Amino acid sequence: MQVMSEQQRYIAHFDLDAFFVSVECINNPSLKGIPLLVGGHSERGVVAACSYEARKYGIHSAMPMKTALRLCPHATVVGNARGEYSKYSRWVTEIIAAKAPLFEKASIDEFYLDLTGMDRYFDPWKWTIELREEITGATKLPISFALASNKMVSKIATNEAKPNGYIHVPAGLEQEFLAPLKVDRIPGVGEQTNLALKEMGIITIRDLGKASLEDLEKRFGKYGSDLYNKARGIHTSEVVPYHEAKSISTENTFEENKSDLDFLMAELVRMTEKVAYELRQDNKTAGCVAVKIRYGDFETTSRQMAIPYTFYDDELIGKAKELFHKLWRRGQPIRLLGVRLSELTSEAIQTNLFEDTKKKTSLYKAIDDVKNKFGKYAVVKAGGLGPAEPPAEEPNKPGEQGGAG
Repeated sequence: MQVMSEQQRYIAHFDLDAFFVSVECINNPSLKGIPLLVGGHSERGVVAACSYEARKYGIHSAMPMKTALRLCPHATVVGNARGEYSKYSRWVTEIIAAKAPLFEKASIDEFYLDLTGMDRYFDPWKWTIELREEITGATKLPISFALASNKMVSKIATNEAKPNGYIHVPAGLEQEFLAPLKVDRIPGVGEQTNLALKEMGIITIRDLGKASLEDLEKRFGKYGSDLYNKARGIHTSEVVPYHEAKSISTENTFEENKSDLDFLMAELVRMTEKVAYELRQDNKTAGCVAVKIRYGDFETTSRQMAIPYTFYDDELIGKAKELFHKLWRRGQPIRLLGVRLSELTSEAIQTNLFEDTKKKTSLYKAIDDVKNKFGKYAVVKAGGLGPAEPPAEEPNKPGEQGGAG
């Protein structure tokens, strides 16, 4: 009996170079070529991104802005044009979605493409170069990519290709490519693991590859076998289709039709808080919010708007209220009210590195911890106070769309 050989995998990793900086420079070309910091100006301001010119001074993302300006006092600080970043991210996403058979949006500026099987019809390397050229031609954004046999190797290779370059690591040459690189280039090898490896005399990935599985497991437990495989370029993580998490939504059909604005606003706030909480539990942010209204005669209408990626209640509630007022025919009784968040992606860290958001995120985490312990209705905004018991709802699970009449 002939055994079929496993199909060769082709995984491309695309990373928009210094994305926030690039967007700022497109919108204001005078910023090109100078030390540029994107982030908050306040005492608690944080560097969300910095230009390559600024990195020469030792500045990096997530650094306090005060520290960055001490390192480079003549740097220019701009930022928090989150709507612009979201717009350009969507633009790139749309180009990739129109071409790639399967892709994962890992963050606002990072994508994995699974091109496995395409080699029967196209040269994956040539195809990927052409896609990069299409993205840069349309958006003017610099983008680096790598093509390899798995996600880990392609991500590491992309970092080696920066800025604005590309690399192909052919199947079978993964270990050879990785060998001379420092061990902290492996995703997941943080400061503590790196220090522990140095204590074992392991500096490069080649050194890690020479270490025995027994020694690594003795020092790192189960993670030791993971490191052992990664040093050999072995990684089995799949590309997660971007369309899997379509939306998070909730609907409420009232026992009696409602036209009282205070009641409707309280319901809208409560429902938006509910879906925002679920969003944060999934470690996602939303790029689109929608409101749905069904009247007493069963006529159904809905409206949505694109928003800067967020998972904050207050930002989502403001947009939901705005949509409601555009939709509602004042005074006409409502039978059903619904809220839906869509364009979900794991961008919480990158899109919320600006001033005051660290404190804000900590506040939401504390509130969510209370909800996790005592129930999701344990803490609500005053505007969302309603009946003592949460009303019966018609929930939609992630991935489902709210029905439209």
